[in-house]
Amino acid sequence: MKDILSRAKAYLCVCLLLLLVGCGKEDKKYVAVADFSTDISVLYNDYLSNAITHLDKINLESTSSSERKEFYKTARKYFKLMEPILAYSDKNNYKSLNAPNIIQVKGEESQDTRVINPIGFQVIEENLYEDQIDTLVLNRAVNVTRDRLKLIQKNVALKLKDYHIIWMLRDQIVRIATTGITGFDSPVLSQSLLESNYTYNTIIEIVKMNEDKFKSKGLKDKFIEEIIAAQKDLDHDFDTFDRFTFIKKHTDYQLKLLVDIQKDWNVTFPFEMALSNSMTTLFSDTAFNIDYFSDQLSDTTKLSEKIIFGKELFNDKSLSKDYSMACATCHVKDLAFTDGKKTFDKNQTRNTPTVAYSAYQQAFFMDARAGSLEGQVVGVVKNHNEFNMSMDSVVARVMNNETYKNKLSDLYKNKRVNYNIRHAIASYIRSLNSFDSKFDKNIRGEENTLTKEEQLGFNLFMGKAMCATCHFAPVFNGTIPPNYTDTELEFIGIPATKDTLNAKLSPDLGRYELFKTPERKHFFKTPTVRNVGVTAPYMHNGVYTTLDEVMDFYNKGGGAGLGIENDYQTLPFDNLQLSKEEIAAVIAFMETLNDGNY
Repeated sequence: MKDILSRAKAYLCVCLLLLLVGCGKEDKKYVAVADFSTDISVLYNDYLSNAITHLDKINLESTSSSERKEFYKTARKYFKLMEPILAYSDKNNYKSLNAPNIIQVKGEESQDTRVINPIGFQVIEENLYEDQIDTLVLNRAVNVTRDRLKLIQKNVALKLKDYHIIWMLRDQIVRIATTGITGFDSPVLSQSLLESNYTYNTIIEIVKMNEDKFKSKGLKDKFIEEIIAAQKDLDHDFDTFDRFTFIKKHTDYQLKLLVDIQKDWNVTFPFEMALSNSMTTLFSDTAFNIDYFSDQLSDTTKLSEKIIFGKELFNDKSLSKDYSMACATCHVKDLAFTDGKKTFDKNQTRNTPTVAYSAYQQAFFMDARAGSLEGQVVGVVKNHNEFNMSMDSVVARVMNNETYKNKLSDLYKNKRVNYNIRHAIASYIRSLNSFDSKFDKNIRGEENTLTKEEQLGFNLFMGKAMCATCHFAPVFNGTIPPNYTDTELEFIGIPATKDTLNAKLSPDLGRYELFKTPERKHFFKTPTVRNVGVTAPYMHNGVYTTLDEVMDFYNKGGGAGLGIENDYQTLPFDNLQLSKEEIAAVIAFMETLNDGNY
């Protein structure tokens, strides 16, 4: 990295140039130009230049294997140093450059399907460390990644206000806790803890750049001291790192201090993204802005009354054709809104998923065919094996109920009756996120009742067992923090039966059935593991009846480990090599995620 002095000189030159340009203009206009974003641009460009330079050095013809790996590690270091800035200011490019080495499918919904070969650092890493290097694949990954960074560098235009800075810091603090310390994006080297350390360095730099904004210098010093303390704890072996203590001791404390900083700076926010502007702990419903996950037409006036109305509709069998089925028929509250069956009846081919915590997703149904909870209601209504109705027929039945008709009139001041019915049901479902499990209470410091085995299980889940690379804390589903814009689909190779000697892939083609994209055969949405202790049986076809069976499947390497041949399995490992004691600990942890009322 260039030293601080060189960056300071560069920044001084920029400021002098801006001063000359601004001569004769009002001071107010000059101040608006020479803001924090200029300083951060210097830092950002420094990191970009160094990443580009070291990727350029990965030449298969003129460098040795060990040299190429060192150049990659250095390029990756600068990529992680720029992560807080890049991930906030250019989310799409960050996602591409940090994507797993898995074929990407885009544009299915718009009938503009594109199958895209991945690029980025994970692709380079996996190919660079192969025993037999595919030179064409590696050269492409290096060249396209480098060129993408060059394009980013040419188009850097940062204009950041105080609330942007707070959002940037909060995003990175949460990113470290939810993906950074899990091994999510370091598939071969397992450098996640070291790389999280790098990103903390950038947080410190950003805070120092904004020193003049602090009314309380003690608060600035306290925040930097906390980041340095977290960095010291990250200097640890990956497999034995205590992630529970790290989040409880550092992540939540950093979030609390960040709220103090925004008060100290007198920051006002124009709106909220997925993360609450006032979040002080990761494991709480107050950590999220639930409206962010709602349909864009969502109406939050009289919301508590709408939730009550939605609960009535959720439990009403009159919404189905033969008056035999309500939402609650398959989604039973005492079973965390599942039904305890492999499939609900002989007409169903898929296991009933929980609707608890389903609000924190961007896609619904196991094949992700609906984009909102309101849209999911339509799917249930029209399904011949479920409600077997049209939405017009549902509207007619609701409007024939005088009580319901009056509630719609009172709660919704518009004529969108169809949508309003669905919104009420969706609003009720969006309220089923209590975050009051034994684990939540312990990591928030409200209880001290976790056993050593349960705490070990969390640390394994978040680390060595690699569960959290798909089931992201704190919701433990497949919607990726901290932006929560994407809900992942995976192909893990679920078998049709428990027969491990002659395992055959489940015939359910999953996502493929919607758009017939070959690269999407057998892909399914990643569900939450919250309340998993009461939601058996498991997997899309209910093939496993116990968590021991589920863990055995993953420990062997998914479908591939059972001998099921496939080209697109997305599990980031061959097998986990977990001991019986470690498997028992992971299960013990997952059972602490049962909410208090189940």
